[in-house]
Amino acid sequence: MAGPLEGVKVVELTSVVLGPWACQILADMGADVVKIEAPGGDSNRQLGAYRHKGMAALYLTCNRNKRSIVLDVKQPAAKQAVLDLVKTADVFVHNNRPQVMTKLGLDYEALSAVNPRLIYCGSYGYARKGPYGSKGALDDSIQSIAGVAMLNKLVLGEPRYLPTVVADKTTAITVVYGVLAALYNRERTGRGQEVEVPMFETMVSFVMAEHLWGMAFEPPLGPPGYVRLMSVHRRPYRTQDGYVAILPYMNAHWETFCDVVGRPDLKTDPRFVTMADRTKNIDDTYAETAKIMATRTTSEWLGLFASTSVPINRVNTLEDLAQDPHLVETGFWKTVDHPTEGKLRTTAFPVNFSGTPAEVTRRHAPRLGEHTREVLREIGYAPQQIDSMLASGAALTAGE
Repeated sequence: MAGPLEGVKVVELTSVVLGPWACQILADMGADVVKIEAPGGDSNRQLGAYRHKGMAALYLTCNRNKRSIVLDVKQPAAKQAVLDLVKTADVFVHNNRPQVMTKLGLDYEALSAVNPRLIYCGSYGYARKGPYGSKGALDDSIQSIAGVAMLNKLVLGEPRYLPTVVADKTTAITVVYGVLAALYNRERTGRGQEVEVPMFETMVSFVMAEHLWGMAFEPPLGPPGYVRLMSVHRRPYRTQDGYVAILPYMNAHWETFCDVVGRPDLKTDPRFVTMADRTKNIDDTYAETAKIMATRTTSEWLGLFASTSVPINRVNTLEDLAQDPHLVETGFWKTVDHPTEGKLRTTAFPVNFSGTPAEVTRRHAPRLGEHTREVLREIGYAPQQIDSMLASGAALTAGE
């Protein structure tokens, strides 16, 4: 069965993680995604383990189900090829600064002129209308300015970046739902539009959903920061032989927890009676829980709580995830036979569609320029025209 986006054509001019991962999500759902790369290729082609140069791990994990075409868009013939390709597209996605796209002649005005139904999505550091609008940005800089790094200072004593590209990936997901909403609107109205997804605003929205807290009121009724998350004691609990994550959060959870661990007195302790009480006294809540968890092994706790609704888990390492019994049983990990890179491990699509399932192995992550000839032929370019572009360097193809 075809995915829910079968028949949708996406052209991307993206690199690093944000744009490629967003477009991979669209591709997994069935969209035909054509990835335009500069002659040097996406920078992520060089990052991480690799069997062949230009096919490194970080590129492979963000670019499955796509076709690669190499165009030097600074050359007139290549820029024209982009315009001709866009004529056949439903969606165009880029993550360059808007000033760069204007300079290249590939801004919304230029592309919508050749395809008024186009959904044009630009994702970059900051909304254009603000004073930061011309600044470049990467994940670390956005984690800093959006408050993520300083959240860690409140807990760890110094600002720290999260060890994941949370700004890139959160913004990528926002790109996906922005594009899908614009496509839905176009189906009703027939009109394309420009969609702007700035990283800064996206991450402030993400962070402040829970951390606005007392500042949700004007004037503020207290400082910002969801107090439960700011406790220095919020961490996996040490057991006799490892760690366990348990969160008796709701009132019913807490009462069950107290019964299972043999501490019914905690149910009537005024510090812990309600969820609001436990949040107000969160350091004490965590401290009491930590003392209890230290008295048994991880497996003992998992067994004791197995039949309850209290959220509890062992604490996986990244290596553990490959053998996690739930992920193995659900078929989350997929093995792909890549024509040049051999066997690869990849993740399943996390959303399960009953009628239009996503497919993560429809196409392998392409070699640089693997589909240049194919894509140019599809938009009507004659063999001689393609050969001329390849000879001039306006286009490149794998192995040539």
